[in-house]
Amino acid sequence: MMPKVSDEAVAAYDAVAAGLEAAGVVRGSMFGMPCLKIGKKVLAGMFGDAMTFKLPPEPRERALALEGVEQFDPGMGRPMKEWVEIPLDRSAVWAEYAAEALEYVAR
Repeated sequence: MMPKVSDEAVAAYDAVAAGLEAAGVVRGSMFGMPCLKIGKKVLAGMFGDAMTFKLPPEPRERALALEGVEQFDPGMGRPMKEWVEIPLDRSAVWAEYAAEALEYVAR
């Protein structure tokens, strides 16, 4: 079951999505959650009041060093190796990690 999403999280997610539109990023859905895609590749998503990002090793480790950030587990009991979940209280860095994810996924 998907966690509830606050209006504040939706607004922060929308701001990140709008900032990536010029790069060709579009909104979509993956496993019932809103996501951001470049072509057919997913680079970020929204999970409850957090954003998830697909990141290469160095930015992923930097993100995981932030308080409250963890590997993304969509509820199957097994974290996704390349993905991190950054909570709403760290939304100031969402755009930075979205840009890192775009660069990584668009290769």
